[in-house]
Amino acid sequence: MDLSLMPSSYPTPFTLVQSPSPSPSPLCRTHNKRTQHGKLLVFAARSCSATNPTGTTPLNVVNLADKTHQSYPKDYGLQSSVEEPKLDFDSIASRLQVQRFIDRIKALPFRETSVILGIFEHDGCFQTVSEFNALLMALVIAKEPDIALSLFNEVSAYRLVPDSLTFSIMIRCYCEKNDLDEAKRVLVPMVENGFYPNAATITVLINSLCKRGRLQRALEVLEVMGRIGCKPTVQIYNCLLKGLCYVGRVEDAYEMLMRIKKDAIKPDIYTFTAVMDGFCKVGRSDEAMELLDEAVEMGLTPDVVTFNTLFNGYCKEGRLMEGLNVLKQMKERNCNPDCITYSTLLHGLLKWGKTRNALKVYKEMVENGFEVDGRLMNNLVRGLCRRSRKEKDLFEDAHEVFEKMQNGILGIDASTYGLMIQTLCMEKKMDAAVVCLQQMIGMGYSPWIITFNNVIKTLCVEGKVTEALLVLNIMYEGGRGTNGISYKPLIHGLNRRGSFLGACSVYGAALKRGVIPNTKPQQ
Repeated sequence: MDLSLMPSSYPTPFTLVQSPSPSPSPLCRTHNKRTQHGKLLVFAARSCSATNPTGTTPLNVVNLADKTHQSYPKDYGLQSSVEEPKLDFDSIASRLQVQRFIDRIKALPFRETSVILGIFEHDGCFQTVSEFNALLMALVIAKEPDIALSLFNEVSAYRLVPDSLTFSIMIRCYCEKNDLDEAKRVLVPMVENGFYPNAATITVLINSLCKRGRLQRALEVLEVMGRIGCKPTVQIYNCLLKGLCYVGRVEDAYEMLMRIKKDAIKPDIYTFTAVMDGFCKVGRSDEAMELLDEAVEMGLTPDVVTFNTLFNGYCKEGRLMEGLNVLKQMKERNCNPDCITYSTLLHGLLKWGKTRNALKVYKEMVENGFEVDGRLMNNLVRGLCRRSRKEKDLFEDAHEVFEKMQNGILGIDASTYGLMIQTLCMEKKMDAAVVCLQQMIGMGYSPWIITFNNVIKTLCVEGKVTEALLVLNIMYEGGRGTNGISYKPLIHGLNRRGSFLGACSVYGAALKRGVIPNTKPQQ
């Protein structure tokens, strides 16, 4: 990549000069003196915009974002000056905005917080570029890249000369804003003018590019690193490996891994995990397992993320027994499964019909204190209900899991209700089936006709014709359709009771709905 062909973000050529001494000259104070509240107020106008729902800037508050956007200041010399805005500090709203901004700075997980707040004790004037960088970095941590960029555009007003760290922070700001083209345009002229970014900044940029599938751009950044004699770290290689696998270049990722092993840089477990994940996503889980063995031979310790990668691969391929073997191996290595581990296995086992194994994983998951999400719980109940038709001992497990869902906050799907009602009817648990039907309707679901018919039929077989008539009445009240199967068991049950008039009433109700039952009233 030819650096000279890259567009520069600098409007005009600039000359680097020495930073001013910690004690600013009177001229500096004359042109740059700002009170503590005045300095903070500029940034608070942006950071606390949520308190101003009208979207307008408070009276007499200067908002740096409203100025014409410049990626970099035009002049870093000592001759530049800015006209001081006149700010109104009597506004209660403005003072509240300032205080909120100070509170946010104090709350940052940043060890230089005291330095940042101390900046404003010198009549609002930055003493060194280090102080300026400290505030920029704090704004990045606070997820306020726009404010940081606006502040950077004012660097000339503070008689400061940006250094390597300043430009590195700007790259991170653009990465935070997802403006990766601009971030890369900062890097090129930065290097051309003798500023070298640190490895952490390069890692952030390459990782952002790889996450968005812009691998070629990431490789160009790596090339820039090589030109300035900066060797990539293992973290940078890990980002590139994930990027290669993200775009499907698994073979290239594997070749890069082999090159890393030959270099002086020692790969870590995340290096192997990145390539393993690539293999698993393309159905090559066995090769991923071989990489795991290789990593262990090198003395690396696989973590839960590494094992979860294998679980995901084996489950996608339908090789659930291999997945369970990995779970066993994971425990033998004293690596505790997490919620993702169990959820992945549970989903795979249910998907491929391994219901009994799924039940074991579910029970182990609950015993270890993990919460199972509603989607998996619904799948488990439905799977157990279907399997219980042949394996009767699973009915109690299905009902137990269903009751746990009823007592909790997890939502129960309409299909889960329908299968559970059908299973209860098969097990002749009619009181529970009717209650379940009423709950289903109360939840706003409209049961299928087959669900009503199952309940009516089973009630009639059990001799509970009156209860069956009540269920038929529920169908009428809800405006739900009926068919011949809805009336046949009722008429047959009333005939057995000798209730000719009752059978005639049901038969007549069917005819009114345009349904002709196969069974007729008999005296």
